[in-house]
Amino acid sequence: MIKIGNINIGDFPILLAPMEDVSDPPFRYVCKMFGADIMYTEFISSEGLIRDAAKSVKKLDFSEFERPIGIQIFGHDIDSMIKAAEYAERANPDIIDINYGCPVKKVASKGAGSGIMNDIPKMVAMTEAVVKAVKLPVTVKTRLGYDEDRKDIVEIAERLQDVGIQALTIHGRLRTTRSSVPADWTLIGKVKQNQRMTIPVFGNGDVIDGPSAKYFRDNYGVDGLMIARGSYGNPWVFREVKQYLEKGTLPELPDIHERIRISKIHLGKSVEWKGERQAMMEMRKHWGDYFKAFPNFKPFRIRIMQTDQYLELLKILDEIAEIYDGVMPIKQHDEQIKEASDLPLECRL
Repeated sequence: MIKIGNINIGDFPILLAPMEDVSDPPFRYVCKMFGADIMYTEFISSEGLIRDAAKSVKKLDFSEFERPIGIQIFGHDIDSMIKAAEYAERANPDIIDINYGCPVKKVASKGAGSGIMNDIPKMVAMTEAVVKAVKLPVTVKTRLGYDEDRKDIVEIAERLQDVGIQALTIHGRLRTTRSSVPADWTLIGKVKQNQRMTIPVFGNGDVIDGPSAKYFRDNYGVDGLMIARGSYGNPWVFREVKQYLEKGTLPELPDIHERIRISKIHLGKSVEWKGERQAMMEMRKHWGDYFKAFPNFKPFRIRIMQTDQYLELLKILDEIAEIYDGVMPIKQHDEQIKEASDLPLECRL
C-alpha cells in the first residue's frame, strides 16, 4: 500500500495532474467518478493567494467527494510561499503540493515553477520552509532539470526528501523541452532505483492510455502514474488504465450516450460552481475533446461554441445523442498527442 504521510492511496495510484484552466472542481469531479486516486487543484500563485486575489482564492474550492486532494502552489519568494502554504492549509486539503514544473516564460523567468531549478539551494530552502510551516504532508511536482546541461533530478530528489517531502512527481521533460518531444523516463527510473529514496515516486509524461501506463510502470518501476493531457475529454482514462494494469484488457470506448451523460454532469457542475455565463464560456475548450472520436462533428462543435445559453446547449447535446446513436467511436490518441503538442499548454503537462 502506497502512502503519502498517513494517507493510503492504493497499491499503484493513478493521479490527475494539476492543469491550469483544466483541473477545476467540475473536471476533477468527473475524473474521480472513473477512479482518479489523487487530484490536485490548478496551480495557485502564492502572491495572489496572500493578497486575497479572487481568482487565486477561488481555486482553493473542492468537494469532499474529491478527497484525497492536494492544493498546489507556486512562487519565487520563500516568505510568500510560507504564507500561501499556511493559507492553503486552512482550506483543509489532504496535501500541500509545490509546483517546480511549470516552464511557461512568465512563470519561470521570475524563478518560480521550473525556473527555480536554476537555483537548487533556493529550491531546497523553499521546500524545507514550506514543510516546516504546515502540518499536512508536502509533495513536489518537478521536471528532470533546468536544461540539457543540468539534468539534476537524482540529486534534487534526494535533497527534497531530506528536507521532508512525502512524495515526488517527476515530469519526464526539462524546463526547455517542448511538449511535442517525447518524455524521457530514464532519469525517472534512476530516481526510483536510488536506494536512498524511500518516499513514493510518481511518473508523468505521455501517459495517455492503458498500454502506455503499463509500459512506464513495467520499465521504470515507479510507485504510480500521473495523467495530464490523456484526460482531456476522457475522464474514462482512469478506468481504462486500472483495468489494463490489472487484467491486460481494454474496456469498450464510451459511446455517444455515455459521453453525453458525463459531459452534462461536467457542464452542470461548471454552471453550479462558476455561474452560467462563465461556465458556458470555459466549457468550450472541452467539447472538442469529448467528441473528437466521432466523424463529421464540426457542425455541432460550431453550434456548441456559438451558444451561451445552458438550456439551449442541453438541447444540442440531446440532438447529438440522437444523430450519433449507434455510431462507434474511434480511438485517436496519436491525433490527441499531436493536437495537444501544438497548444501552449506546458503547465498542464
